[in-house]
Amino acid sequence: MNLFDTTPSEQSSHPRSAPLAERMRPRTLDEYVGQQHLLATGKPLRVQIEHDDPASMIFWGPPGVGKTSLARILAHTTQASFLEYSAVLSGMKEIKEVMARAESAARHGSRTILFIDEIHRFNKAQQDAFLPWVERGAIRLIGATTENPSFEIISALLSRCRVYVLQSLSEQEQITLLRRALTDSERGLGSLGLTATDEVLAQMAGFSSGDCRAAYNALEIAAQLAAAAGQSEIHREIAREALQQRVLRYDKSGEEHYNLISALHKSVRNSDPDAALYWLGRMFAAGEDPMYLARRIVRMAVEDIGLAAPEALNLTLSARQAMEFLGSPEGDLALAEAVVYLALAPKSNAVYTAYGAVREDIEATRQEPVPLHLRNAPTRLMQELDYGKGYRYAHNEPDKIAAMDCLPPSLADRRYYQPTREGREKQLAQRLDELRQWRANHRQPSE
Repeated sequence: MNLFDTTPSEQSSHPRSAPLAERMRPRTLDEYVGQQHLLATGKPLRVQIEHDDPASMIFWGPPGVGKTSLARILAHTTQASFLEYSAVLSGMKEIKEVMARAESAARHGSRTILFIDEIHRFNKAQQDAFLPWVERGAIRLIGATTENPSFEIISALLSRCRVYVLQSLSEQEQITLLRRALTDSERGLGSLGLTATDEVLAQMAGFSSGDCRAAYNALEIAAQLAAAAGQSEIHREIAREALQQRVLRYDKSGEEHYNLISALHKSVRNSDPDAALYWLGRMFAAGEDPMYLARRIVRMAVEDIGLAAPEALNLTLSARQAMEFLGSPEGDLALAEAVVYLALAPKSNAVYTAYGAVREDIEATRQEPVPLHLRNAPTRLMQELDYGKGYRYAHNEPDKIAAMDCLPPSLADRRYYQPTREGREKQLAQRLDELRQWRANHRQPSE
């Protein structure tokens, strides 16, 4: 007996106008890609599905890893009615009504899976409402969350559910899914007759950082661009255009404004205090906002002076405060002093360059999870998942440094900060050399 209109089979059919990510949702476990630590033969979730275990569960993982798809597959496998709600859009009143109907249906042998996306958005009182229905087995609750259940799900509900941790998809897994979408004529993009190399698909996978929905969206945009250009292949250039980030646009009528600030900044960088003062005066004369200038001068301190003269940051912040306190024209001199100091100070962009390299790696590589030994484990669940295992407290080490990697495995030994020998940074460079030599001498054989 089915008292509901929504069924798994109905949900698996999507019009061509639906987003590619929705159309390509896997319909069976054989189509499902990823989460082999849960779904491989003999693994816990696979065993629960195969034994038709009715226990409720929480899927915890980042966006786009297949939490909703897995819940739908589970409902289809167990021949249960599948009801999907979002904690953002749905209220508890309608969900309580559905649970009451589900309990009535259960008396006639019908089973209901209630899937709540973003269940962490429900407050504690709302989560309490699920307890009697889950306790009686009237519904099988599957909650999906991107937040740590230890903190976001009430303990009473958590104790009645099994928690499964879903992981970001690997690059190869995403390439497999993108290739499938590109060739699938029924639900995917196969009718367009487009091709793409694994390198291009890897580019899209890397951009999405394990979020398959983002990868599908990028592929769909790239396919539209290729088709519009009459191309039969999604080239690297097309993929790059599909992946491009939103860029801030400036009002071109204010071009001279940016020319002047550029001249000021580059004069400081080139250690020319006379030119720096001239361009600063030009901007004041043009009626430039003094606080805009103050912010830009602070930026010069961190971008071009850096740790070669770390006191530059304090000096520029003081100049900004003086400008705010005195106003113009009296405060103009404070900014002028800061500009002259910056121009004469030793220069280093080592931190600026290092941080730029970090951002490039973040954009170009998948964002790996924090290594377990670097995570805190304030709850029993997190301890059982090996959070914090292997961590060594540096203050307890003889040299106040532990032989322990703190970068993700794929970025091990990556060096971002390369200090100069200018000003104070010369001392920092010596200290960094010593630290790197220590780590090289104490590297664990297994690493």
